[in-house]
Amino acid sequence: MSAKPLLVTCGLPYTNGPCHIGHLRTYVPADFYVRYMRRSGEEVAFICGSDNHGTPIVISAEQEGSTPRALSERYHEHFYETFRRMDVVFDHFGMTDDSTNHDTTRSIVQRLIDNGYVYKKAVSQSYCPRCERFLPDRYVEGVCPHCGAIARGDECDQGCGQHLEPGELRDAVCKICGSKAEYREQEHFFFKLSAFRDFLLDYLPGLQGTATARNYALGWVKEGLRDWCITRTLDWGVKFPGRDDLVVYVWVDAPIGYISFTKEWAKTAGVDWKDYWCSEATGVTHFIGGDIIYHHCIFWPALLKGAGYGLPQAVVASGMVTIEGKKFSKSRGYVVWTNDDYLDQGLPVDYLRYYLLSYTSHTKELDFSWKVYAERVNNEIVGTLGNFVYRTMYFAEKEFSGVPDVAPQQLVIEEIERSLALIDARMRDYDFKSAVDGMMTLASFGNAYIQKNAPWKLIKEDRAAAKQVISDCLQIVKALTLVFQPLMPGSMQRAWTMLGYDDNIADHPIAEATKPIGARALGKPVPLFTKIEKEQVSALEKTLNARVEKAKGAAGAKAPTVSIDEFSKLDIRIARVVAAEPIKGSKKLYKLTLDLGGEKRVVVSGIAQFYTPEDLVGREVAVVANLAPAKIFGIESRGMILAAGDEASLLVPLRPVQAGTKVR
Repeated sequence: MSAKPLLVTCGLPYTNGPCHIGHLRTYVPADFYVRYMRRSGEEVAFICGSDNHGTPIVISAEQEGSTPRALSERYHEHFYETFRRMDVVFDHFGMTDDSTNHDTTRSIVQRLIDNGYVYKKAVSQSYCPRCERFLPDRYVEGVCPHCGAIARGDECDQGCGQHLEPGELRDAVCKICGSKAEYREQEHFFFKLSAFRDFLLDYLPGLQGTATARNYALGWVKEGLRDWCITRTLDWGVKFPGRDDLVVYVWVDAPIGYISFTKEWAKTAGVDWKDYWCSEATGVTHFIGGDIIYHHCIFWPALLKGAGYGLPQAVVASGMVTIEGKKFSKSRGYVVWTNDDYLDQGLPVDYLRYYLLSYTSHTKELDFSWKVYAERVNNEIVGTLGNFVYRTMYFAEKEFSGVPDVAPQQLVIEEIERSLALIDARMRDYDFKSAVDGMMTLASFGNAYIQKNAPWKLIKEDRAAAKQVISDCLQIVKALTLVFQPLMPGSMQRAWTMLGYDDNIADHPIAEATKPIGARALGKPVPLFTKIEKEQVSALEKTLNARVEKAKGAAGAKAPTVSIDEFSKLDIRIARVVAAEPIKGSKKLYKLTLDLGGEKRVVVSGIAQFYTPEDLVGREVAVVANLAPAKIFGIESRGMILAAGDEASLLVPLRPVQAGTKVR
């Protein structure tokens, strides 16, 4: 057991749209971990809440004629209820727009100011002359200064992933009216993130959780840190101390929500919130998506350190979600909505929890496929676990009217102990897939054990021996029920009742798995699980495909037209790739050396996820040759490779073409 109480949090869902299965990649594993740790004797508080500030919520509220608060409350309730339906049960689920978080945020920001970690300076910020307003991050779009991709105001979300400060976008355009934006100076406040480089280099190697989060953050810190602008020109948000015209940047008040929500929970629970946040070494573990590692492993601990708070002990970052092999995209239709597409269809909660945790390593990309989902459910949940539990209890009830008064054999107890030790080690290492694999391995052992000993045959010759086999198998069933409960709480409560218990399984520690059941009557044995039929899979796939086709039609209808004069401004040429090199610190980018026919050109391209250097060298590719140069990871890029679709299919000529040939 841990020497201090544990606090587990999840990245805050943003109240700007409904819950989809991509969200669940964070929340289901966190709930699984919390349930397991509690059943292992740990004291755990499970805290979360909704993220209510920022420009997207303002835009959405304006579009539907509502207010940001009303919109936030609606989606806050939506996420709370959806999580409950998925058996993700928080001890407290707050809102960042509530008074506790406003007060806590201003207090922490003031401490940063008092400690000398915040300063003000005038910066160039996008301004729309037509709208007569400064443009916050999500109200402006332009060209990333690092890679040349289309980017939003605070992040190059479609290109290199770099965080962008106000004023860095090139060719900025107002997203409200479409007019060209201009830059005007405005006073803002900056957090001295650069002052925490040495601290982070010392802190991060000892950070527990997933190695992907730790290593990614270390790479960024070693590359160098820039100070963060922590104010925005908005009416919606937490007011910056002493200023009515500025609010705190959402990535300041959102993580501070973890502290605020702990305060709110602690008040009702009768405990001291400082036990969780104010000691030098806390028991705080953050579960997050892989896209917000920078904020949680760099910005957040630096902010806590600067304000004199304790530091998180672990950050557990999940891989992203794809849909049927395609990049997750709401606009393109590649999305599965948690309520509409799953829960409202009557599909079991425990099946989805199992799929999300067992399909692949937590840190890797998870591809959601209805076909694979059904295969995993039918083969593993129904065929292995459910089959063993039902056949064992059915035989015990039929032949012995319940649990035989025979102690399980030591070899079975030892097998259970080995399994529990392996599962526990994997859980404490945040290796959830391996932990679930260990659980299912125990179920496979039970299936093999009952099949090998065949009590249905044995009972005809040696009733006592058959009774021993069933006693052994029922002990394995008890162990499986206890250890699977954090993963599939609803199903395992039903199994617990069938074992003859009349209380809540969650009140029993997993360690009771080796405690003999003892003679008792069983509840009526019924199959725990049912198969997913092919017809149901086909119907689910049809819904997804229809959504994708609808999105394609909508995208086609919105395609803008350009004049021949506009098109002729592009100098598109065929180039031959001479060399392709990975760029240190980036998972997406390659440095490509191109031959444009007597001229060598360096271009940085975000295609590293789809091609190896060997795939590229010698290829003929289309390149925009007259794109303005851009510095990307310190490399001057002079051009843009053309590719199609989410998987970056390169545009290549059908026949060999001389390098430098112009595309007409």
